[in-house]
Amino acid sequence: MSQQQYPQPQQPGWGGPQGAWGTPPQPPKKSRGKIIGLGCLGAIALFIVIGIIGAATGSGDSKTDNKTNSAKHSAPTAGAPKKDPTPDNSKPTAIKTAPVKITAKKTAFAKSILADSSNYTSVAITITNNGAKKLSVNPLYFAITDTHGTKHTAELGIDDNQIDTVDLAPGENISGTITGKGLFTPKTITYTENLFGDPIRTTVS
Repeated sequence: MSQQQYPQPQQPGWGGPQGAWGTPPQPPKKSRGKIIGLGCLGAIALFIVIGIIGAATGSGDSKTDNKTNSAKHSAPTAGAPKKDPTPDNSKPTAIKTAPVKITAKKTAFAKSILADSSNYTSVAITITNNGAKKLSVNPLYFAITDTHGTKHTAELGIDDNQIDTVDLAPGENISGTITGKGLFTPKTITYTENLFGDPIRTTVS
């Protein structure tokens, strides 16, 4: 009795499943367009990042430069010398004149009929009103100080050349003598208007 032969199944190849014609399947090919597109996007992104970094660096440098320039402008110049104010000498300075001017010098005593002796000392004076208002003159407004510091009040009617009692208008002057009791060397004459004003002193020459 003969045995029936059955077809033997084909053994699979060592390289995995085969195709219908016995050739292994090829791996899928990547699209070149996609690769090129991804490369362009990466390059653009790289340029953008570089631009942002450059802009940030440039703005920082400009701020630093602005601060440096402002500091230079605000800092004072150390080397510039200070100018000392100089008076303007182009206009003449007006000389101030005292409102009352008195000149005095030694003179001989001229005895009057009221003098009981010659034991007196006289000083010849000239008083000028340089002020803007009238000036009262009276022998009692004068006193003589000698070289020892002693003050002598005026004696009335003792010297024939005694100064008169008058009011001087601005610009006017009058001359006469002031006489003190005793023999002494006169040093200064003091004039006090109305006996309570500011005293004015002049040296006897």
